[in-house]
Amino acid sequence: MVDSPQIGRMAPNFLTVGVYKNRLGKIRLSDYYGKKYVILIFYPANFTCVSPTELIALSDRISEFRKLSTQILGISVDSPFSHLHYLLSKRSQGGLSKLNYPLVSDLNQSITRKYKLLTNDGLSFPGLFIIDKEGIIQYYTVNNLLCGRSINELLRILKSIQYIKENPGQACPADWKYGDKILYSHPLKSKVYFKTLYSNKKN
Repeated sequence: MVDSPQIGRMAPNFLTVGVYKNRLGKIRLSDYYGKKYVILIFYPANFTCVSPTELIALSDRISEFRKLSTQILGISVDSPFSHLHYLLSKRSQGGLSKLNYPLVSDLNQSITRKYKLLTNDGLSFPGLFIIDKEGIIQYYTVNNLLCGRSINELLRILKSIQYIKENPGQACPADWKYGDKILYSHPLKSKVYFKTLYSNKKN
């Protein structure tokens, strides 16, 4: 029996309290199904050193994610009131003022446990999940606690996932960016790509 999140499987659903625009409200993952892609960005705790750099960088580029019909949800094991304090704190003080997406409270650690990200110290590993409109996990990573994540790479991966879902039979090669040449997932058809790419290079 599979009890860990896997690519191609339904993302574990949850219902909890979130904070957005300084207001508390219920957030249910399944409410986004059929409407938007969802990026879940787990971070260890409020006011940790690396987390605000990632969360703010995402917020400052929110328009790029909205154009891709994608909702971002930040998740930690803090209470809704701790989130509110974090959101009311100035960026110059390590806070997240004017954040453009909700922070989700996982005070009882149930969401973090479902996604297998709970540390021995009761915090969350910096995990990130891309979930499609059907609620299927399409991508996930788990980082070192002290290594920040790349927003450019996240956008590149998100675009490639959306591209291959919209274009069955095609695949995105290494470092693919929208507009680059694509590759076919069929082994025989993919030879055209390899011939074009490597014909003038030494084997």
